[in-house]
Amino acid sequence: GPLTLCHGDASLRNVFSSPSGEIAFVDWEDVRRGAGVADLAWLLVSSVAPAEWDDVIDAYGPAPRLNDVLPAAAAQGVLTLADVADGSPDAAQWVDRLAATGRRLSAG
Repeated sequence: GPLTLCHGDASLRNVFSSPSGEIAFVDWEDVRRGAGVADLAWLLVSSVAPAEWDDVIDAYGPAPRLNDVLPAAAAQGVLTLADVADGSPDAAQWVDRLAATGRRLSAG
């Protein structure tokens, strides 16, 4: 896709919203120029329950080549999972999102 400003760590832990609905991203240390869909891929893998992926993708808008960048997001997710306590609720959520990534990629 077209190059744009990418956050580099677009996860829900780096998003805040105001009572009026304004959304702000914080922690811009990984900012770079790249395809915006890479931020969407990381948001899905790092933060969104698989049942909500289609809604998030629809809200994002056209997401060409999302499946091309999902493998890199999944690899980053596996590395992140390595730092999560075995058997914890957080680990279960990571495993669920990583499995959803695999299902999406294998479905084409």
